[in-house]
Amino acid sequence: MSFSELGLSAKVQSAVASAGYTTPTPIQAEAIPHVLARRDVLGIAQTGTGKTAAFTLPMLTMLEEGRARARMPRTLILEPTRELAAQVEENFVKYGANHKLSVALLIGGVSFGDQDAKLTRGVDVLIATPGRLLDHFERGRLLLTGVELLVIDEADRMLDMGFIPDIERICKMVPFTRQTLFFTATMPPEIQRITEQFLHNPVKVEVARPASTASTITQKLVKAGRKDYEKRDVLRHLIRGAENLKNAIIFCNRKSEVATLYKSLQKHDFSVAALHGDMDQRARMQALASFRDGATQLLVASDVAARGLDIPDVSHVFNYDTPHHPEDYVHRIGRTGRAGRLGTAITIVTTEDMKALAAIEKLIGQAINWDGSPVSDEEASEARRERRGSREGGRGEAGRGRRGDAKGGDARRGEARPGGDRPARSAREDRPVRDDRPAREDRAPRGQPSPRSQQRSDASEEADLSHLPQFLLRPITFKSRQPAKS
Repeated sequence: MSFSELGLSAKVQSAVASAGYTTPTPIQAEAIPHVLARRDVLGIAQTGTGKTAAFTLPMLTMLEEGRARARMPRTLILEPTRELAAQVEENFVKYGANHKLSVALLIGGVSFGDQDAKLTRGVDVLIATPGRLLDHFERGRLLLTGVELLVIDEADRMLDMGFIPDIERICKMVPFTRQTLFFTATMPPEIQRITEQFLHNPVKVEVARPASTASTITQKLVKAGRKDYEKRDVLRHLIRGAENLKNAIIFCNRKSEVATLYKSLQKHDFSVAALHGDMDQRARMQALASFRDGATQLLVASDVAARGLDIPDVSHVFNYDTPHHPEDYVHRIGRTGRAGRLGTAITIVTTEDMKALAAIEKLIGQAINWDGSPVSDEEASEARRERRGSREGGRGEAGRGRRGDAKGGDARRGEARPGGDRPARSAREDRPVRDDRPAREDRAPRGQPSPRSQQRSDASEEADLSHLPQFLLRPITFKSRQPAKS
């Protein structure tokens, strides 16, 4: 099948041919005709299968008729991250070369004024992250009553980032009669609920089993010690010994780990850049551009780079940290082996990662081969025992609870009576009596200053109190309590 058989306009077909594409991918071949027929579409496909063009190309064909109005976009595309939103804008620029359509990008880290200026002139295509879109709407700078087509891309990533409440709110602000395109790689129960709520009789386009990995990717597991320096040594050895390594993305679970690993690789003379969510927008785009252009060989990144980024020729992916969520594994390794190319994905596994690894293998429906000796069951069991022992030891005897011997309660209250009644003897009775306290007869009578307060008063007279306000230096008088009248 060719693009000419999908019903796209001549302008779009010309732009696609100029970009060097002749044959649509399976999801493009199945989704584009339904989009052009103005049906709601639920697209499920693994990452790297061309989902972006599956909605970009028919949108360009549909937008050839009509015109944009001020502050009322005709189409709306929601993306979970700034990088994905910027990438979709690049696709519109590339495929819309023969069109005179206006495109606006609403993402964080960019001036509100520049974005407001574009909205005021009117836009045909509005690409936005949910947070910045709602900011403009609440400022009264944006109206969504003219949206004819709504695209929710990378919906499972929206769920992971906590955007589902924002998505529900936005869906209620656009017209009920709009056309909705919903694309995701996995289908958790929450995503299923959203599709049933906001899609009207959708056409389900599923070109791969949810959460499946591409057959063009060679997956491997490598054992490492639990210490950070041991993992870094293993990673450097893998990078230096990798076959046909052109470039690689190295994924970490935490932003702080990204920064630490970046400095370590830089210290060992690797060509490396870093990318995580705490970086400002300019630094993020520069790091991504240098990696995409080949100026940098390695990119250390958090999961902000795991979804949808189109870097066509990534030869290797290294999971420095085994992902906590199995779906993230699918998206991470999907950065390689794209568009039919071969790729390699290597995951560094410690004894503490075996539970996460089991969840990954269950999700993808296959066992991943070990490169070298695997983590044995004895090592994994020993790691679990150590974790259990550290948790129990951290609680201490005093913090275990208040009931029973196992909770440490009897150690505080004394020995319990048979039958579980109150202790016969309070632990307070076993405490040594302090003999440094003055006897009752030696204490000062009620209403008169005690010897200790008198000592403090004498000491204050000797000290320099010139820095204190006068009202604090007034003498304190004690009034004797009058007997109550009968």
